[in-house]
Amino acid sequence: MSINHHLTDDLVMAYSTGALPEAMNLVIATHISLCDDCRAALESYDALGGAVLENCASAEMSGDSLLSVLGTIQSGATSMPKPVQSARKQDDGLPLPLSEYVPGGLEKVKWRSLGMGVKQAVLPTTAEATARLLYIPAGTAVPDHGHRGIELTLVLQGAFQDADGYFARGDIEVASEDLHHTPIADISEDCICLAVTDAPLRFKGIVPRIVQPFLGI
Repeated sequence: MSINHHLTDDLVMAYSTGALPEAMNLVIATHISLCDDCRAALESYDALGGAVLENCASAEMSGDSLLSVLGTIQSGATSMPKPVQSARKQDDGLPLPLSEYVPGGLEKVKWRSLGMGVKQAVLPTTAEATARLLYIPAGTAVPDHGHRGIELTLVLQGAFQDADGYFARGDIEVASEDLHHTPIADISEDCICLAVTDAPLRFKGIVPRIVQPFLGI
């Protein structure tokens, strides 16, 4: 599998340090499980972080440090998908980091229509960002939109094209507030993506703007 679109260094570094919300960790871990280049970059940042920690001065811990850490673990606040070392898949055909979020695989997904044959399924993550699966029929365009924050879109099946280029399986698009685009699924196959946003999209059309609050996009 040839991957042509990768994560930015800033995102890989933030993932390495645990500074991102769960939804972004999920899409980044899934991409890293498929991409040798980004996995190597992550290993470099992890090694750098380890070296920094080794050279840091020790700090005195408070008496309730252990209880505080255990409480954080029990609350689930430290949840972060772990990247695997190859593109191995579960029996459901999904990359390993994504499998536990999609019980039963894509065949069991409960899709919700967005119109024009486009469907979505929101995945359970913390509230700081939203992760969703997107199903785009072959040759179909997603409504023209911009961004109020960042949008990470990872192709799981098929391909799509927009102003930033052509994205096939394993490619990830990093869209910021300066990108306004109309993704169109390749005519050869239905496209399924894992998309993560940390703010509502900016739709140009009146109909998408009206239904946006009800669809959570």
